[in-house]
Amino acid sequence: MRVYFCTNQRVESSVTVYMKNLAAADFFLCLCLPLRIANNANYSLKIHNIYCSFGATAFYINMYASILFMDFIAANRYLKIVRPLETHSLQTVRTARHISAATWLSLSATSSIYLILFLQTARDQKLGEFTCESQHSPELSVAYKIIHCASIVVFVFVLMSLVFLYWKTLQKIRQAKLTTQTTSSSYKFDKSKRNMLVLVVVFCVCFVPYHLVRLPYVFSSDCTTAQALNILKELTILIAVLNVCFDPLIYFIFCKAFRAQLRKKKDFQRSSEDQT
Repeated sequence: MRVYFCTNQRVESSVTVYMKNLAAADFFLCLCLPLRIANNANYSLKIHNIYCSFGATAFYINMYASILFMDFIAANRYLKIVRPLETHSLQTVRTARHISAATWLSLSATSSIYLILFLQTARDQKLGEFTCESQHSPELSVAYKIIHCASIVVFVFVLMSLVFLYWKTLQKIRQAKLTTQTTSSSYKFDKSKRNMLVLVVVFCVCFVPYHLVRLPYVFSSDCTTAQALNILKELTILIAVLNVCFDPLIYFIFCKAFRAQLRKKKDFQRSSEDQT
């Protein structure tokens, strides 16, 4: 956050815009964690209601924001590799800002539907019920399932697009290697391939397990099965939240400004040590 929002960057690119939004999503996701921890650490009806209404809504907004911005970064890098000598309209800073704003507005609008229905129709919690789903009214339950089905569709689309972009990037790099024999160009192509691979691996490791469990959990009707799936859901959410820890790898390998700021900090520390 300090690198992207508290330092002056002379030249801003579309990738930097998406990186800023990804960092913001990670930051707000971290802010949601204390409330989620408090909800699981002790049984308090007040904390539980706050989490199920506002906390869970904010949590999923930022999770899916991370998912979408990772896809935008991959698409941008793909265009840069495929068309290195021209700038596509999707690669302009203005378009990147519009896409980012539309992403946040869409996620907020969808989540607001759930939040409003929860505040208006959620029933009182009964003894022994510890999940947010146990408070759902029939209307809220239907909306909840529709939203999660739509979320799964979005996730599958993003996953398929990431795999497709990585595959097309590999094809382009192989073709370029056949026509270019210089060591510097070969290193550049290998670096591009590695960067895309890191993005795809981080995405799959963090988000695929959660989405494999989420839909069966939402539609489970048997109590025993629902309890088992709830445990798996919580474990996969833990893995999904680790995305916040892995994203700095993406910041480092995809953004020159981020690497430059780290080098400046390292040089400053060295000069301070030399003076002492």
